[in-house]
Amino acid sequence: MKAARLWKLRQRFGIAAPKVAVRMDVPWYARWFGLAVLLALAAALAVWMYDAGRRFAGFDRSEAEQELSSLRRDFDAARTELERLRAIANAADSKLSIERTAQTKLAQQIRVLEADNARLREELAIFESIFSADGRAPAPLAIRRFKVEPELQPGEYRYRLLLLASGPRRGEFKGRYELLVRLTEGGRDAMMAVPEAQAPNAPGFGLEFKHIQRVEGTFRVSPKARVESVQVRVYEAGSEQARATETARPG
Repeated sequence: MKAARLWKLRQRFGIAAPKVAVRMDVPWYARWFGLAVLLALAAALAVWMYDAGRRFAGFDRSEAEQELSSLRRDFDAARTELERLRAIANAADSKLSIERTAQTKLAQQIRVLEADNARLREELAIFESIFSADGRAPAPLAIRRFKVEPELQPGEYRYRLLLLASGPRRGEFKGRYELLVRLTEGGRDAMMAVPEAQAPNAPGFGLEFKHIQRVEGTFRVSPKARVESVQVRVYEAGSEQARATETARPG
């Protein structure tokens, strides 16, 4: 009996007795916090190993970021320089356009002055020819340079002439002029007065000058008609008889 009890005691408290584990009671949030710290350490270790592998392979992230920043600065500087050059180019284009406009206007003025100079020389030559010492008195009223030219518009014509008044006349010459147009249309001849007479003794184009008068104007006929010749007639005020006439063909 005693031997059996002793055996049971040895099994409970002896070497063959069952082992007892003592564990601490850890809260659940502490376990999750420890797990998060462990995962963070693992991620940091993985990033370090990744960077170390890239540096070992010849790639440095910090150097790449520095190079990228340097390229961005160079790009910004190049863009600023490009904008500056564009502004200079626009200013140069504006200046060049202004200079071209000024040159064009100057060329136009030069052409006008040259035309006026040529006109004055021609008029001077006409006066010299009229008052030349040939023993003949100049005509009291003369028509020079009478020309008729077709315009771009069908049936429209432009005429030009120069009137010269001389002799023992006092004051200005006052009168009028009219055009007598001879034309053909549909195989028939016709005459047309410009301006058209609306009543007996209807006035034509008025004239009033002292020595010289340039006359220029236009008239229209039917686009199907062909102008054969144009005669200009100059009348002095109060007279129905032409003082001077001249005929020209369109050319």
